Amino acid sequence: TPEIPADCQWAVFLRNHDELTLEMVTEEERAYMYHAYAPDPQMRINVGIRRRLAPLLDNDKNRIKLLNGILFSLPGTPIIYYGDEIGMGENIYLDDRNGVRTPMQWSSDRNAGFSRAAFERLYSAPINNPVFGYQAVNVEAQEQDISSLLYWTRSIINVRRQTKVFSRGAIEFLEPANKKILAYVRSFEGKTVLCVFNLAKTAQSVDLDLSAYKGCTPVELMGESRFNRISEWPYVLTFAPHSFYWLQLVPEEIS
Repeated sequence: TPEIPADCQWAVFLRNHDELTLEMVTEEERAYMYHAYAPDPQMRINVGIRRRLAPLLDNDKNRIKLLNGILFSLPGTPIIYYGDEIGMGENIYLDDRNGVRTPMQWSSDRNAGFSRAAFERLYSAPINNPVFGYQAVNVEAQEQDISSLLYWTRSIINVRRQTKVFSRGAIEFLEPANKKILAYVRSFEGKTVLCVFNLAKTAQSVDLDLSAYKGCTPVELMGESRFNRISEWPYVLTFAPHSFYWLQLVPEEIS
C-alpha cells in the first residue's frame, strides 16, 4: 500500500457496487472463496464475487454488527454501501453487476417507495422475496424498531462521530494468545480506546496485557457500562459469539 499525505485518509468499506475481486489470490484460495461465499455460479462475475454484505453473512445480524464494529474503529473513512444499513439483499439473476444495484428499499409501498413510475418502466425491479424483499426489509419499518439494524447502525455512527480517536488516532495491535480474538488500541490526544472482537461463532474469553494502562477504568462506548479497573495482572474479557467491545480507557484521576 503506498504512503499517503498526512492530511489524507483511505476510504475503507466492507462491500461496494462492484464485485469482490479474487484476481490476486491463488487458484486454491479462489476455489475456497467460491465454495464458501459464492457456491452458485450466478453469484460470480469475471474473477470475483458479486454479492451484498447481508447475504454473504447469512443474514446474521450479529456478524454484520461485528464487521461494522471493525470497520468503524479502523483508521480511514468508513463507507457504507447503500442498503447495507438495513441489511438489503441481492438478485443474483440480474445481468452484470445489477444484482447488487437494486432500488433502495424505503418502504413496503409500490416499487419499495423508490419510484412512482410504472413497474415496467423501472430500470431494475426491487427485490421481492420472503427474506430480503422490500416488504420485509425497508427503512420505514426499521425506523420504528429500536432493535433493527438501521437503529443500531445510526447509533454506532453517532458514537464514532463523538470519538475523535477513531478518525484521527494511531493504532496498535495487541497479540492475545487466543487467536479467535482481534484486539487493538486506538489513541489520540491523550484519549485511548481498546477495541476487542470475538471472530468466533462460539463464546470466548481472552487475557490481555493492559499493564501499560494500569489504573484506568474501561468504559463501554456503546452502552457506557463500566468495567473493572485495570491492574498489573492480565485483564480478562469474555464474549458472546460474534460480539465486540469498544472500551474507552479512562485514567484513574478522571474516573
